Amino acid sequence: MKNPISKRIVLDTSVLVSASRSRQGASFALLSKIPTPDFTICLSVGLYSEWLEVLSRPENLPPGSTSKDAEGFVRYLASQAHLQQIHFLWRPFLVDSDDDMVLELALAAGCEHIITHNVADFRGSERLGV
Repeated sequence: MKNPISKRIVLDTSVLVSASRSRQGASFALLSKIPTPDFTICLSVGLYSEWLEVLSRPENLPPGSTSKDAEGFVRYLASQAHLQQIHFLWRPFLVDSDDDMVLELALAAGCEHIITHNVADFRGSERLGV
């Protein structure tokens, strides 16, 4: 169940890919906590679509898993997330437009943190309070 007073975060797709490839790392440990009163995931339609597309790729599927399994996982995460509409675009701000989409979600949802393995890709977002 979503907790309206918990800290809001955005999970970059890189975290989900890392968690799908290994159960030993911090990404898997973080996702295993969901649902948690410690944080609420924020999600946009665009990020949901990216999660689904990337996690369904054969190279990102855990052994023995199918794209339907990936779809079920993404749907579960979405069921635990705060769906955020985005009314204002900050593009272009970052080098990669896919990263701009993540930053725009963080700004629209009032998130202070984007959880990512690609910290350098978000350089400059701290000027916007993220």
